Amino acid sequence: MPLITSSTIHLSLPEGSNAVLLKNLYLPCDPYMRSRMSESKGSYIDSFTPGLPIEGLGVAKVIDSTHSNFKKGDLVWGRTRWEEYCIINDPQILFKIEDTDVPLSYYTGILGMPGMTAYAGFYEICAPKKGEYVFVSAAAGAVGQLVGQFAKLSGCYVVGSAGTKEKVDLLKSKFGFDEAFNYKEEEDLEAALNRYFPDGIDIYFENVGGKMLEAVLPNMRINGRISACGMISQYNEQGDGVRNLIHIVTKSLRLQGFIVSHYYHMYPKYMEMIMPLIKQGKICYIEDVVEGLESAPAALVGLFSGRNVGKQVVVVARE
Repeated sequence: MPLITSSTIHLSLPEGSNAVLLKNLYLPCDPYMRSRMSESKGSYIDSFTPGLPIEGLGVAKVIDSTHSNFKKGDLVWGRTRWEEYCIINDPQILFKIEDTDVPLSYYTGILGMPGMTAYAGFYEICAPKKGEYVFVSAAAGAVGQLVGQFAKLSGCYVVGSAGTKEKVDLLKSKFGFDEAFNYKEEEDLEAALNRYFPDGIDIYFENVGGKMLEAVLPNMRINGRISACGMISQYNEQGDGVRNLIHIVTKSLRLQGFIVSHYYHMYPKYMEMIMPLIKQGKICYIEDVVEGLESAPAALVGLFSGRNVGKQVVVVARE
């Protein structure tokens, strides 16, 4: 079965519709997309439909519109599909791009869903205080790299974990983490965390689950907070369980999962914070870019072996 199929559409919308026709420019590869390839039971989002293009939160240009909120030529980000052109019948899931002084691809990352994820998960759930100790797993990814920098801007001590020496070096040299380590080189993750956090962890930004979460719990401080953003170790298979959840009770920990779409009403507030930081060079964001829609499947699969460095972006067209 081919990975890419071709079809023809007429580049216009029927009269009386309330839709937009988009030309896709940039498409993201995000770990949550893997869970949509399995049967959805009680999930916050539907499974992909076999035989139809998969969806992602991309950047696009409006080619035609019968919706009052959008006009031809508008740039938008939001839910689109992995194809060159697509018709969106529910434009409420699209955000109009007002600021084009930054790379448009940023709206798949720091100015899009991953940025809002880092913002909501760190500030709204963890409520950081100056001087606290913060650990970020999968720290070189689209979300983790931002959480670490937000923590530093909040006056925290920050350590991140990643899966290669290159990424560990990046965390310290580019993103300003105080320390970082390669989890694949550690025989005992609990001991490694104790080494980097001899006084314990106040905030853990959870992207991994399984063995990493099990190692974190004994190292948490009293009244610590865990923001459960994702658990990539569980996406392809059941993965390792966590056998020491009693620490949540004995240490009065708060572990809270969240869905970023529940926080999209805060997007204007986030933009007010993040845009000046980007333009003043106070925050760094790294993308891993591949060219062409035909490169998208391999790029998505690469997320689960750690092949990407930073946000994985697929360039479909450059306007």
